[in-house]
Amino acid sequence: MSLSAETIKAGLDAIASSDERVSGLLDRVGYPEPRIRDTGYKTLLRTIVGQQVSVAAATSMWNKLEAELGQDFKPTCVLERDFDTLRACGLSRQKQGYARSLCELVAAGELDFDDLPKDDEAAIEELTRIKGIGRWSAEIYLLFAEGRPDIWPAGDLAVQEGVKRLLDLPERPTEKPTRELAEGWRPHRGAMAIFTWHFYANPAM
Repeated sequence: MSLSAETIKAGLDAIASSDERVSGLLDRVGYPEPRIRDTGYKTLLRTIVGQQVSVAAATSMWNKLEAELGQDFKPTCVLERDFDTLRACGLSRQKQGYARSLCELVAAGELDFDDLPKDDEAAIEELTRIKGIGRWSAEIYLLFAEGRPDIWPAGDLAVQEGVKRLLDLPERPTEKPTRELAEGWRPHRGAMAIFTWHFYANPAM
């Protein structure tokens, strides 16, 4: 279940009730809209396709994949295609390796997106078994697709910059201090992450 607008609002209100800085920012920029993605392997496959390319290029590659495999393609469909076929869809050798890693784990039943561990760290560990999927990608999946309320992607540059602005820090914190600085926002760090992206992108900030 994804984080709804109501859940995000409730989480931010809980933080704002004891944090005047968050309360003041909410008054200035308002509440963010939810960010929702589908659950399942295709969402992570799209992440792999989109790595290090523009949104337009990623969309083009995905459209070519669906034209080749069909819109409801299974992981085995990817595994059955040869290198040249997938290359014609725009997938480099590296992307193909990552895509095959994902599809092999799913096809073999070693990775079940309907039964990921309930513990967030355990789920992140499970997802990062996939080649090409690091902690950030795993956290984004758990936040946007599964709607886990306390996911905090501290490695995200926009989140780091948001923390810098919110706490009026002299410089943008790196991943470790960004994670440490958010401890007081548990168990609503997911809503706070979405809020940092919201006010980071706000021209008034």
